[in-house]
Amino acid sequence: MQCDYFDRGVCRSCTHMGEPYATQLAAKDARTRALLAGASGAGRTEWMPPIASPEEGYRNKAKMVVGGTAEAPTFGILDEAGRGVDLRHCGITAPGIRAALPVIARFTTLVGLEPYDVPARRGELKHVLVTEAPGGELMIRLVLRSTADLARISKHLPSLLEALPRAVVVTANIHPEHRALLEGEREIVLTEADTLRMPLDEVALHLRPQSFFQTNTAIATALYREAREWTRGLPAASVWDLYCGVGGFALHLARPGREVLGVELSAEAVESARQSVAEAGIEGVRFEAGDATAFALGAGAPPELVVVNPPRRGIGPALAGWIEASGVRHVLYSSCEPASLARDLERMPSMALRRARVLDMFPQTAHLEVLTLLEREDPARI
Repeated sequence: MQCDYFDRGVCRSCTHMGEPYATQLAAKDARTRALLAGASGAGRTEWMPPIASPEEGYRNKAKMVVGGTAEAPTFGILDEAGRGVDLRHCGITAPGIRAALPVIARFTTLVGLEPYDVPARRGELKHVLVTEAPGGELMIRLVLRSTADLARISKHLPSLLEALPRAVVVTANIHPEHRALLEGEREIVLTEADTLRMPLDEVALHLRPQSFFQTNTAIATALYREAREWTRGLPAASVWDLYCGVGGFALHLARPGREVLGVELSAEAVESARQSVAEAGIEGVRFEAGDATAFALGAGAPPELVVVNPPRRGIGPALAGWIEASGVRHVLYSSCEPASLARDLERMPSMALRRARVLDMFPQTAHLEVLTLLEREDPARI
């Protein structure tokens, strides 16, 4: 893939931009295999070939820092001096989002939203966040320093919805602090709809504004599909999906006769997951808001299958130690950082690495997703 922004040195976020894609994918697979080579049972692991992504246009979410002026806003990043650098034509962003950004820019000019000047600490509009569903529907979030311009935004919102009918959810996120954070805690929904529906195969997930979802819809779909296939034949009548997010794994692993419990720290994500389950009419699946590690350590009898999809830091020693001592037969571990996964596997020597596969969630970068299936080597030793 070729990128003018990268070639001109304007943006270097995609550190592997310009490298042949096959080379990128092979390197990610090799690095992951090397990092997991010391895992229990690694010599007998079934390594499946990596799953490739579209090289460009794969990002379903744009996180744009707003700079410039109300008359001529920039959507992209800030340079070293805090000035706006426009990246609205970024090639890894989904085409539907790229087409929407100029419309959103014109709307911010119409409303008179002054971009937040980081060095001067003045202005209102900090970020524009846009997420696209598989069908092209959009969620647009305006991250503001205050509610000062909220009345004008609401007044002119019909013009945005007329110009961009695919926008089904529009919100104002209030982020008053001068901190390097993407968003604040307060979210004001300005449209009738407050969730973005994301159909993946036969399962539809609902995203609320502050809910996490995988960046690459095609690879997320493949990830959940693999999880379903890998666990289809397991004797697992009870499943815990820890770090469940909006319920992607939980809903894809549900089946008659199986009880699935999802645990997620974000109450908003849990509400999204519950909405998805209710809409689908799936029985035997429920969700709780709470810390995954605290839940596991405080629960009674363990399930037969544990699913973990933690942040980049991994599950950590406490949860890994619980899994090691719990008697859980199988663990499905999805990781976005092979190095932290390797550390966690070292803490679970009784869990053998049976199957693994790299999924290229982030082409043009060094980042990836790896799905692994762990099986207890010798249950009698617990």
